[in-house]
Amino acid sequence: MKCTLAVNEQYTAALLIFMGLGAYGCTDSATVSEPAELGNLSVSTGTLQPPFNPATSAYTVQLSSDVSSTTITASPRVDGDTIRIDNQPTTSQTVTLDSPGTEKSVSIVVTETGTGGSSKSYTVRVKRDLEDNSLEALSVSSGTLAPSPFDKNVLDYTVNNVGTSVTSVTISATKSDLNSAMQIGSVTVPAGTASGQAAVQLGSTGSATPVSIDITRPGGNKKTYTVTINRGPSGNNNLGGLTISSGTLNFRASTTSYTVNVASNVTSVTVRPTLADTTSNMTVNGQVTNSGQAQTIRLNEPAGSNTVINILVIAQNGIPKSYSVNVVRAALSGNINLRGLAVSQGTLDPDFDANTTSYTVKVGIGVSNITITPTLQDTTATMTVNGQAATSGQGRVISLRDAGLTPINIVVRAPNGSQNTYLITVDRLTPPPPSGNNNLSALTVSPGSLSQSFSPGRTSYTVNVDSGVGSVTVTATKADSNAVISGDLPNEGQATIQLDGAPSRKDISIIVTAPNETSMTYTIAIERAAQASNNNLQSLSVSPGPLTPGFTTTITSYTVNVSSSITSVTVTATLQDTNAGMEVDGQGASSGQPREILLGADGSRTTITIRVTPPNGSAKSYTITVDRASNGDDENNGGKGQKGGNDNTKGNGNKGNNGGNRDDGGDDED
Repeated sequence: MKCTLAVNEQYTAALLIFMGLGAYGCTDSATVSEPAELGNLSVSTGTLQPPFNPATSAYTVQLSSDVSSTTITASPRVDGDTIRIDNQPTTSQTVTLDSPGTEKSVSIVVTETGTGGSSKSYTVRVKRDLEDNSLEALSVSSGTLAPSPFDKNVLDYTVNNVGTSVTSVTISATKSDLNSAMQIGSVTVPAGTASGQAAVQLGSTGSATPVSIDITRPGGNKKTYTVTINRGPSGNNNLGGLTISSGTLNFRASTTSYTVNVASNVTSVTVRPTLADTTSNMTVNGQVTNSGQAQTIRLNEPAGSNTVINILVIAQNGIPKSYSVNVVRAALSGNINLRGLAVSQGTLDPDFDANTTSYTVKVGIGVSNITITPTLQDTTATMTVNGQAATSGQGRVISLRDAGLTPINIVVRAPNGSQNTYLITVDRLTPPPPSGNNNLSALTVSPGSLSQSFSPGRTSYTVNVDSGVGSVTVTATKADSNAVISGDLPNEGQATIQLDGAPSRKDISIIVTAPNETSMTYTIAIERAAQASNNNLQSLSVSPGPLTPGFTTTITSYTVNVSSSITSVTVTATLQDTNAGMEVDGQGASSGQPREILLGADGSRTTITIRVTPPNGSAKSYTITVDRASNGDDENNGGKGQKGGNDNTKGNGNKGNNGGNRDDGGDDED
């Protein structure tokens, strides 16, 4: 690729001195693909705003109302790249605006001709002023105005050759149209006044002082001219920034020498220097470079070599400053080791170690292939598995021989050419004879328990369950997982067995067939008990009471005498067999839970029936007859001498009683 050097005339002499009067063009012997972008963009009339920069893609050109056209010219940064303007293969195009106030956009596309084929688009919008808001004349009291002579369609000017002793410059400007208003810096020139002046205080030696001149029409349209006054030539020859595409570079304005370390496989780097003062010029290894422009530098061969990149900055006053970047390219690695080695079947013997190169893996006869996954310590190394290129960390499937040994060679080649071979020998074993284990290792029944503790050699068991158990779950576990269970259980070894009515016997057969087809049969006899016939109460009480006679399981008929003031009694019955059912006066009742029974009128008799029904259905009934005294007849009918009388009236039968209930109204002290 050929690179063209473009240098401003005023700096040519200085550049030649510091470049040794040599040829400052360059020719790369190698092809380096660079991004497509413009190297220059200009217009014949008017001013590009902002100023051209390859990285800036959108521009505006402002033409005076009396100017109808301008010619746009573009060139690529890299020789050979192509340019299309408004989709036409050309490097220049004249844009014509038919009337004031109109505008037109022009598209410019530069395309790389190298292998990348990338492209970049730029847009230039050309606008023609609606009214005459231009300057007619512009001059300065000191220095030289550039470009010269003044052109009202050029908006950006510089004032050069201002001596270092000059601290202020007067700018004089004349409007094209008297009716426009003008602002020169902080000085206002109103409509009706043709021209004005403004004294501009300058900065320090070498500084640039920008001044804006705004021309505003009565309708509000405005055009801005910019005059930048350079006080003496700048001596700023510093870089404002420096970056590199690989490695680490910590730029400091005061540091001129850098060392950057890169990997051995890095063959080129891109440096991007930025000027602290854009009035200075710069070269990178003799190649003239714009501020912020990337330069690709091919590194010296072989790996392990150093490449020095020289950056020369020449200030506006011609004073140079050199920066250097020493790129140290690491030597090629000699790492020929694996970091990891894994197999999908079997186990490496011995365990993997990077320094151990020979391994054995034993697999069963049923294994027909194995996946080998080797991982490199140095990913810049290359590797083959049985002669085929392999990627670090990716598995490679290897087919095994029908029986016996299958060798697998893994060759690691380091970037420096050295190599190492790892060998895995896969031993595909002869299958063992089928197992004859036809035993169970465990046997359980739920609910219930085996009559004898389980033993693999004991094949017959009995399980007793209550009459209320309608089914049992049998779980059998094979001693050999390859054996097969059949009979009353599926091969999974668990089933729920429904039992016949109580009492009954259910015989369960479990057949275990070993892989060699020998079998053993286990049997379980499930004995379901007859249904319970216990229809007795455990206890029976009445409050107020007591029962007559006192409660006994075998006595089923009782009486209770209460006073006329008692309107209800509480009956509490408890079952001997909680599986039995119970009703109190025809209503279901729970064992041990009190039940309130309302009594009839004074002098009435109330019979309470407690019916107990056991699981076998043979019911028994207990009766309690409650006699309620007539009103005024409590002395005779309230149970004088009875235990537990509750009437609160004197003489209610509680005096002298054995165990009368004082809390229930038997208090003779009232």
